Amino acid sequence: MKRKPTHPGTVFFEDVLKPLNLSITEAAGMLGISRKALSEFVHEKVSLSPEMAIRISRATGTSVESWMNMQQKLTIWEAEQNIVNNVIMFPGLSMDSTMAL
Repeated sequence: MKRKPTHPGTVFFEDVLKPLNLSITEAAGMLGISRKALSEFVHEKVSLSPEMAIRISRATGTSVESWMNMQQKLTIWEAEQNIVNNVIMFPGLSMDSTMAL
């Protein structure tokens, strides 16, 4: 089992807000969102939305895709932790043949 990917809210808090010495309230104002919305994101209560990724990307000069990729990795990891074991591979397919999909 691979390690759980870091939530993008934690990355935003640790790598952006802390080094810039910005409070959640200050950053929320600069992002044009409520303090509550940003607090829930940095405290991992909610996932990163595309809208929030756009706001963060514009405020930090980073790509929207980099932020969304962090969320996607976390979302897939969480789904894999809950997958049921009763899925059977379709006949005639192998793991090698599915790689082309």
